[in-house]
Amino acid sequence: MPNASELALFSLIVEAKSFNKAAQLAEISPAALSKKISKLEKNLGIQLLYRTTRRLSLTEAGEILYSHSKDINKQVNDAVSAVSSFSEGLSGTIKMTVPTISGELILAQAVAEFCQLHPKLSVEMRLENEFVDLIKEGQDLAIRTGVLSDSSLIAKPLLQSNWIVCCAPAYIEKHGTPQTPQELSRHNCMAYTYQDKGAHDWYFSQSDEAYYVKISGNFATNNSQALRKAALAGYGIVYVPRCSVYDDMQQGDLVQLLPEFHGRQLGIYAVYPYTKHQSQKVRLLIEHIKDCYQQQAEYF
Repeated sequence: MPNASELALFSLIVEAKSFNKAAQLAEISPAALSKKISKLEKNLGIQLLYRTTRRLSLTEAGEILYSHSKDINKQVNDAVSAVSSFSEGLSGTIKMTVPTISGELILAQAVAEFCQLHPKLSVEMRLENEFVDLIKEGQDLAIRTGVLSDSSLIAKPLLQSNWIVCCAPAYIEKHGTPQTPQELSRHNCMAYTYQDKGAHDWYFSQSDEAYYVKISGNFATNNSQALRKAALAGYGIVYVPRCSVYDDMQQGDLVQLLPEFHGRQLGIYAVYPYTKHQSQKVRLLIEHIKDCYQQQAEYF
């Protein structure tokens, strides 16, 4: 049976009405093209073309084959055109899932800007802290923070997120300022429980020394905005990603504690299912998000 390549070359010869011209269009030598057509005729067991030094014409069988191969080529070209816009990132839909903090602070604006740059493309963005199954949920992309263990996914690093300890000036006025991480055990430390571990064990490092401090308090939540508001009201100390309270610290509504000690640092990644051919639109979106993160690196 002839393959698609052979049929395409045969159609090209018919439409060009010349072996030399068809060979030039196909970027092969006339001799090589002639051999391919001879092989096609041999495999079919029938002559397709009448060839002379001055004229090229179709046999009856050749006319029948060309009428069908022309339709096949058109279908192939239509199919390629239909998906080429996706590979070029010009149209279609991207489904993505992102953490609530990043989604509310930076990603909403970054993704909306990307959609404006590519008006034929739309993005459906879900805000959730859970690590959903991208393939099962039909998601093209996820932005994730922390350690990634799923080997079936590809992760591209975007930025490092630094965590800090902070509270409102009103809390300091009433309860004083802890001078070392160990002194946190005597304060009302409010836990951020969305994470798998570390909600009540806060990590610190200084020079070559690293350790955890167990904290306790009367309020815990898995929602970053709820924890932020409790801190702004002066109810306790929180240990959160710097980006979630950056604006509050700039305005003086929250104060960083223990700045000489480093808190936990987690990578932020763009994650997508393994594929041999990553779509251009997803690649462009990842690059755009990375640029937006790096332009606002001071938040992190």
